[in-house]
Amino acid sequence: MIIIAFSDKTSKILPRMVCRKFRHCAPIVPAAHGRMTMYQFTSPGHVSKIDLCMRDIRLLARNGWCFVYIPCDAAPNFDAHAYSCVALSKQALRLHRPLIQTPDGLYKHLNK
Repeated sequence: MIIIAFSDKTSKILPRMVCRKFRHCAPIVPAAHGRMTMYQFTSPGHVSKIDLCMRDIRLLARNGWCFVYIPCDAAPNFDAHAYSCVALSKQALRLHRPLIQTPDGLYKHLNK
């Protein structure tokens, strides 16, 4: 299972101008011993891995994050060549939709 987390907060300027509702997204994939790893896009080619537990997911939800649960396995080495948070999430999902470029567009596509 992959969880795609969406937030309306971002430090980047372009998503603040272009996106209406969600301005950032991050894939969360299962890790060992019941833990999860959030892959946080920081800059082109650089992805931070954050170790999470269910308590952390609930904390993110209380701070305005929204989650979409996808019943599939993450692609191997999907964080190797990411150029945006949306591209990182699409690589994790093995989603090949070139017209989806914003977190808001990805959220709408996943909720169809």
